[in-house]
Amino acid sequence: MANDLMISDRLAAFADSLQQSQIPPEVWRRAKLLTLDAIGAAYAASRCDFAQKTRAALSALGSGESQVIGMTAKLALRDAVMLNSVMVHGLDYDDTYLPGSVHLTASCVPTALGMAAHTGASGRDFMLATLLGLEIDARLGIAGNGGFLRAGFHATSILGTFACSLIAGRLLKLNRKQLAMAQGIALSTASGNMQPMEDGSWTKRIHPGWAAAGGITAAMLAREGFIGPVAPYEGRFGLYPCFLGKHAAAADPQSVDAEIGQRWEFIRSSVKLFPACHQAHAFMNAALKLSRAHAIDPDQVESFHVLIAEPAVPLICEPLESKRRPDSSYAAQFSLPYAIASCLKRGKFGLPELEEPSYTDPALRALAQRMTYSIDPDPGFPKFRSGEVHIKMKSGAEHRCREQVVPDEPAPEAAIVEKFLNNAQLRMPLARAEKLRDMILDVEALADTRTLVTELAGK
Repeated sequence: MANDLMISDRLAAFADSLQQSQIPPEVWRRAKLLTLDAIGAAYAASRCDFAQKTRAALSALGSGESQVIGMTAKLALRDAVMLNSVMVHGLDYDDTYLPGSVHLTASCVPTALGMAAHTGASGRDFMLATLLGLEIDARLGIAGNGGFLRAGFHATSILGTFACSLIAGRLLKLNRKQLAMAQGIALSTASGNMQPMEDGSWTKRIHPGWAAAGGITAAMLAREGFIGPVAPYEGRFGLYPCFLGKHAAAADPQSVDAEIGQRWEFIRSSVKLFPACHQAHAFMNAALKLSRAHAIDPDQVESFHVLIAEPAVPLICEPLESKRRPDSSYAAQFSLPYAIASCLKRGKFGLPELEEPSYTDPALRALAQRMTYSIDPDPGFPKFRSGEVHIKMKSGAEHRCREQVVPDEPAPEAAIVEKFLNNAQLRMPLARAEKLRDMILDVEALADTRTLVTELAGK
């Protein structure tokens, strides 16, 4: 697209013109698999304390007609979408687009579900809007070149607001001018920082919910003629100059729509097979590999040292003493010492490892105390998420392994489907979970997305 137009105008044109016929079958399939994964993560989270407290708080603000994944509550549109987003992201079990450090589905899928049900859109239109949002979200993220995280902002929350404004706008059938204006308005609703990573508090969980609510609000305002900035991305106080600060020079906003519609970025998003911060996954893979290759007895581990990318340190390593002794399930998800200790001691890191009997286990805490770290001189960030683990045994033997998670090694379809079924069965029998799987993977056959949304709600 011509670069003499504002970025918001170019993205509006793409959002307005996108049709399924332009989308390769494998790209379309990938969007459905990511949607399946997100809904499964929401089911797993729907039983958790944070989800129930969010539901109670939003219900206190009033009821509505919009349904919630895995719950019987009906809320106002934005509140239902917000709660669904909180659940998709709440266990940090949702996908991550690693080049942009963005959780794509957490805000995009709930926004598309809510707005498609609100407008009575078909399953095909729901999936088109979802795919649109996923692609825009990824492209906005990669253009930041890792700068949002370095600047202390949560890209999932900041960027999701813009993607959701286009999802909502598409389903509201806004014209191009209105779609561009929705992005301008979204600039003033975008928020979300990384401070909760300092103490394991809950607010990171609500970030994609605010993004979804902000995007919907922006689209609704644009429909009614509300005026927003015309240069929300490249303007003097636009997204990249304002939120990236000193890191803005490394960003490339004008690349956002390079080969858009020809080269698909969102398909590179990695599906998590560990319910923890993606920055820790390479380390866990390395620890598991070492444990299996050398039959490591965790009681005989004298110490273990990791090499870690500098931007990941505040997420999963500091403050080190707190990370060595997580005091909540959320803190456990962002504790590299605990994650490696779990892999060495238990040979796994799954949802059970987020329960209190696990993260307060004295043996796991004692092993976590033995971790030290230093900055990796060549981590490959943000292209890679590398993890190097050195284990020193009491016998004097030493073992070392380096692993990396890259955007182009997504989980295979069978693993994604298995993960969904396992998560969904926390709330329902296998037969119902399989019915939902089939409905989601054939969603374009639905004349009305409300059929799916009704099935997803609690029974």
